[in-house]
Parts: sequence; C-alpha cells; structure tokens
Amino acid sequence: MGKGRAEPGTPKYIANKIKSKGLQKLRWYCQMCNKQCRDENGFKCHTMSESHQRQLLLFADNAGRYLSEFSYEFSKSFLFLLKRQFGTKRVKANKVYQEYISDRNHLHMNATQWTTLTGFVKWLGKTGKCVVDETDEGWFITYIDRDPATIELEEKMRRKEKAEKDEKEREMEFIERQIREGQKKESLDQLEMQPKELIREEDSKLSLNLKIDTFKKPTIVPIKNVLSTAGSERMSIISKSSSRKSEKRKPSALEEIIQQETKKKNYMRKDYWLIENIVVKVITKTLGLDYLGKKGVVIKVIDKYGCMVKLFEPKVKLKLDQNHVETVIPNVGGKVMIVNGVHVGREAELLKIDQDNFCVDVKLKTGPAIGKVISTLPFEDICKLHINNS
Repeated sequence: MGKGRAEPGTPKYIANKIKSKGLQKLRWYCQMCNKQCRDENGFKCHTMSESHQRQLLLFADNAGRYLSEFSYEFSKSFLFLLKRQFGTKRVKANKVYQEYISDRNHLHMNATQWTTLTGFVKWLGKTGKCVVDETDEGWFITYIDRDPATIELEEKMRRKEKAEKDEKEREMEFIERQIREGQKKESLDQLEMQPKELIREEDSKLSLNLKIDTFKKPTIVPIKNVLSTAGSERMSIISKSSSRKSEKRKPSALEEIIQQETKKKNYMRKDYWLIENIVVKVITKTLGLDYLGKKGVVIKVIDKYGCMVKLFEPKVKLKLDQNHVETVIPNVGGKVMIVNGVHVGREAELLKIDQDNFCVDVKLKTGPAIGKVISTLPFEDICKLHINNS
C-alpha cells in the first residue's frame, strides 16, 4: 500500500503544492527542524516523530545558546529590512513585521526570546537601536543609524557648516567693527573742525609781538637763474607739502580691511593639517580605552580631514578623523614637520619649547628658506616626523 501521499500530476498533488507556496500559520512551524506544517494534525504528528525528538534533545543540552542565536538572527534580519526599506523614517512596527514575514524562509518569532511583537519593540527601544512610541494606532519605530561611515559623513558636514558659519560671522563682526571705528573718527574730525569761542580772562593782558626785519637791498640775479631757482623751490615746496599730507593722512576703513586681508592671505592657515609620515596621538574615546593615548604614524591622508594611522603598539591600522588625533611634540633637537601656516610641508629642527605660551622655535631644514629660524610657532602647527629605521 502507498504512504497516503498524492502522486505527482494528480489534482491533489497540485493543490498541496499551491498551499505549500503560501504563508502558513506560525504556531504550526518548528524552528529546530525548519519544518512548516499546514494544520494542527500535521504539527502533532511532527512533534511525535523521531527526528523532532532528536532535535529536542540537542536543544535541551544547550537551550540558552540556541535561544540567543535565534534571537540574534531575528533581530539582525528585522533591523536590516527596516534600514534598507524604510531608512530613518517613522513607521508602524506591524507594517515592518508584515514585510519581514512575507519571506517564507524567515526566522520565526516563536523560536526567539520574545513571545509578542510588542515585547520585541520594547526591547529595541531599551537597547537604543530604535526610537519607539505608542499611539492609538499601535507601536511606531524609527531606526537609529549608527554606521561609522554615516556618522563620519554627518560629522564632516556639521564641521563644514560650522566652519563656514564661523567664518561669515567673523567677517561680519570685523566689518561692523571697522564701520564703528570709521564713524568715531569722522565724529572726532567734525568736532575738531568746528570754530571755538575765544575766552579771555579779565585780568589777563594782551601782548602783541611784532618782529620787523631790517630791509635788505635785493641782489641782482640773472633771469634764467631766478626762474630755475624759483622752479626748484616751488617743486620742493610742493613735494614737502605732499609728503606732509601723506604723513598726516590716516588710512580709511576699507584700506585697513584690505591690509588685514592681505596679512591673512600671507599667513595661509588652513582648517586641515594632516600630512603623511608624521606621528600623532589618539585622543578619542569612541574606540575604547585600549586605543586612547596610543601613538602611530600617518600612512595615508583621506579627503584632507581623514587619515589612516598605523599604531606602534598594538600594531593595527585605524581610519580616523583629524579631530580624533593631535600633534606630538618631540624633545629639543628632534625633527619636526610644519603642518600649517606659510611653511607647511617643510622639515625643521626643534630648537626651543615654550610651555607657558604653547609655542616653539624651529630651524628650517628644507625649502628655499633653509636655515631660517622661526620663533613663537604654535604647538598645533608642528608635529613630530617619523623616522623609519628599517
């Protein structure tokens, strides 16, 4: 006799195949055996089978491990679907769950530590993976994207916006200050030009001092000499008056702005300073205390503001932002690299360290100005140069 199964090609066989393609009830699914039953009788027969009993013995030996693995896989797949399909939008939790179970091969919730979707949603909120809130329509969730690349991109955008905003504010403040100073100068000049009343005391005496020079007989000079001397004297008088005017004239507000902008351009400071082959120290705590304070060499600069650092101990490579590291100051006599300012990219020798004013004196070793001594250079403008002994 047969086993009671429909033969291939019969209507019953086709009907069974159509039913097996659709979603079945969750309570009739066995996660340990990865078997879906279509009705209660089939599930009861499966639980009494020998293969299911063997799987239960394996589960009983280490129930916690199986439960934690199933829970981890379920949460991982659920969050991946939420991130890929809905992003950081606020969405109903049941809608995401319906999308998740539409896949026949999904890991079922009855195999995890959560018995209901509400319990799983509350767990997402407690662990900080999502922002959850309950309304009359049900539970809503919002995914929190903690991808390092996304966080780094957002931080870079915020830093760029802040730098642009600070620069605009500084320019506006500088222009307003120059306008105020110009208005003060104009008011003072107007007060000086106003006529003043002559006040004389009653007891004071008037004295008139007239100096009369004795008349001298003019000497006769040829006409050509008179014209030449007069012309030269006139030119000298004009030059003296023009020089006096230039000495007395004060620069206007616009000229002062142009002068300060010229000085600023000559200094050539930038908001990024990373250069390859310099020694830096890790100052961020986001990577853990194992890497805090560790030193390494910059082996690659990424998009001006990022770098790849190879630590000396432990010997690992880290991708960091320039805000996550700081410059290293060697001892007097050590080799340094100028990382900002006019002489950026030049090697130098450290001559003096001023701890009180946070500056150093260096002597250039490369470039057109070799041998030049630069004083009061800030700590952040120099960094220790890595010397490869191998």
